[in-house]
Amino acid sequence: MRAISQDRFGGPEVLHETTAPRPAPLPTEVLVRVVSAGVNPVDWKTREGGGMAGVLGEPPFVLGWDVSGVVEEIGFGVHTLEVGDEVYGMPWFPRRAGAYAEYVTAPARQFTRKPVGLDHDHSAGVPLAALTAWQSLVDLAGVTRGQRVLVHAASGGVGHFAVQFAAHAGAHVIGTASAAKQDWVRELGAAEVIDYRAARFEEETGEIDVVLDLVGDGIDRTSTRSLDVLKPGGLLIAVPSGVAPELLDLARERGVRATGYLVEPDGPALSTIAGLIDDGTVRTRIDEVLPLAEAAEAHRRGEQGHVHGKQVLHVES
Repeated sequence: MRAISQDRFGGPEVLHETTAPRPAPLPTEVLVRVVSAGVNPVDWKTREGGGMAGVLGEPPFVLGWDVSGVVEEIGFGVHTLEVGDEVYGMPWFPRRAGAYAEYVTAPARQFTRKPVGLDHDHSAGVPLAALTAWQSLVDLAGVTRGQRVLVHAASGGVGHFAVQFAAHAGAHVIGTASAAKQDWVRELGAAEVIDYRAARFEEETGEIDVVLDLVGDGIDRTSTRSLDVLKPGGLLIAVPSGVAPELLDLARERGVRATGYLVEPDGPALSTIAGLIDDGTVRTRIDEVLPLAEAAEAHRRGEQGHVHGKQVLHVES
């Protein structure tokens, strides 16, 4: 099968097309023919030697975790899916999944039927980003009606799902985004949008119950500054860089909570999300679709920042 591999850590130029043996499903696993694969920031961070490189180990390896495709084979014990089902998922994360390839295998329950109303390109842009938002706001924070939720980087891959999930829960959602993307973030359900280039968010928000920080402390100390807006007992979820011990100590001193978060495979949650997409409650946005052979170019563009939605590789020839 065709795949995009890398033999060393480095820039986008280390990605190259190769051939690899087609995997076979073990008991409880399915073989999925990949039609489209999502591209996420963790992909290029791992390619460079950060991200999940510590889990994957030394190259060579095939990147990618977001998959939308068709079930080709099922292993013994699989009862939730059948050959021919159109599925999507985020298999194996943070272990090796190899989504930048024509076939992947994984436990059947890490996949679920994709949204009926989305093609494979759009479905491939959903799993990692949507699950990160869902697990952070629904499972961890338990966001409820009337709470005030601040989403940093609200127009990005995770952010645009987070705004919609929080709004669907009945929260008052405030997002940070550039001026050019503010109207779109409001369309997604944000009650307020702050231009992070023109204003300091801590001077604009008032007291917040939950902050979902998708920027991190490495950029303008967004996580640390977010502690200033939390009401007593409020929660900061810092996704990109996690929570340093000093930040955790500072949060305790101020009577608020802070935690990092790492997404995990979750077929049942993706099934719920597919329902929200199909009934029109949740929308997804694809910034661009490139062929599998242009994975390096997708990484170059993604690393430049300011992607509006998600990037996707179309794998099927």
